[in-house]
Amino acid sequence: QVQLVESGGGLVQSGGSLRLTCGASGGTFSSYAVGWFRQAPGKEREFVAAISWSAGATYYAASVKGRFAIFRDNAKNMVYLQMNSLQTEDTAVYYCAADPYGRTSPANQYGYDYWGQGIQVTVSS
Repeated sequence: QVQLVESGGGLVQSGGSLRLTCGASGGTFSSYAVGWFRQAPGKEREFVAAISWSAGATYYAASVKGRFAIFRDNAKNMVYLQMNSLQTEDTAVYYCAADPYGRTSPANQYGYDYWGQGIQVTVSS
């Protein structure tokens, strides 16, 4: 069983940056694909970014491509989401998730078996 914990969220002004961290314990996290998703108030949860277990492949939603970067340190069981040029539309609760099997598209939230509790990111204008 893998436990995921997000950290690094908070309040930032528009145009600013934040780095989210997803820390894992248990299981073999280094062999799992990991994704970041977010859910804004009144909206459905949406895909943000994902990274393969080896970090050989990364994927981004069109709305964040060029502004966000996902990377991982398997030695530390950590996955990071660097968020630059933040906009008010990026305000949401951000979740990291782990996919042990890679059976579906990285953007498909139903392919992820383990989820963190989520962390708030608020971008003010």
